[in-house]
Amino acid sequence: MPADAPTILATSGGISASDRLPWGIGALTRHAVDLAGTTGRAPRVCLLATAVGDDAGLIGTFYANAVAEGWQPSHLALFPMPNIDDVREHLLTRDVVWVWGGSVAGLLAMWRLHGLDEILREAWQAGVVLTGVSAGSICWHAGGTTDSFGPELRPVTNGLGLLPHSNGVHYNSEKKRRPLFERLIADQTLPPGYATDDGAGLLYRGTELVEALSEKHRAGAYRVDRGPDGSAVETPLDVRRIS
Repeated sequence: MPADAPTILATSGGISASDRLPWGIGALTRHAVDLAGTTGRAPRVCLLATAVGDDAGLIGTFYANAVAEGWQPSHLALFPMPNIDDVREHLLTRDVVWVWGGSVAGLLAMWRLHGLDEILREAWQAGVVLTGVSAGSICWHAGGTTDSFGPELRPVTNGLGLLPHSNGVHYNSEKKRRPLFERLIADQTLPPGYATDDGAGLLYRGTELVEALSEKHRAGAYRVDRGPDGSAVETPLDVRRIS
């Protein structure tokens, strides 16, 4: 069953510590799966780990976690070639597409090379819930800040643009993210947008933000606009804690 409106949950989280695995499933990712409204069968959740070069260990950990969660897991790899014959059919029949973090610049280039930009837009419009962390958050937006090109953060301005806003991630944990994001909005390199601390997420229905969520105590979310004097104006959002 597709979500009742195009849905994106863009996060700086969705993963947790695990006693048995390198990482576990966090509350934000569970919430994304719940938003799909699947009934009578296991939710079909597809991982895209393009941003880390389809790392085999990460994909294996995803499968172990997904089975424990009661999901029907799959993954779409693009290296060295797509592992699925009909990518469009596969993604359009998933309930949730979960995009891992890493190089957002590399992710966007590979997706466009394989036509995934249009396929993911079609899936979103059809009610497949899109979610992801870090690069998997920025990608749905107009752009954001990235370390894809090296240790010094740079703007990325060619996101998929499903959401017409900019997106800042790791707002509280990487000290250079916040000032650069604000500067890029102030000088109009990026449009106004939203940012998340680690452990926070932004829920969009269509292109409108409807709720900010948190899986960690004190994880915040923010609206950043360009003020009348050309400076950035940051407004904290109300955040609902989930577990």
